[in-house]
Amino acid sequence: MSEPVWDGQAEGTTVAEAIAERPGADEAAGRAPEPAPLGVAVQATGHPEVDALLTRLGDADILPTGDHIEVYEDVHRGLRDALTALDDNRS
Repeated sequence: MSEPVWDGQAEGTTVAEAIAERPGADEAAGRAPEPAPLGVAVQATGHPEVDALLTRLGDADILPTGDHIEVYEDVHRGLRDALTALDDNRS
């Protein structure tokens, strides 16, 4: 006996997996939705140090929400250091 096929079910997935993956499935089941990457595009600034820090923000997309603060603090510290270095070079 074959398993029933649900509309929108990807090949090789079970009906339960297909239903769980559809938009709004978490809310319907009373669960908080899983975090999803925002997909925000970052333009290069021309300053390699700053560009690397902005790229680092993308790490938050793959981390649990509770770990985002570490990324944000790291980027903030790096940007603050880059600005301080600019001021130091003016002296």
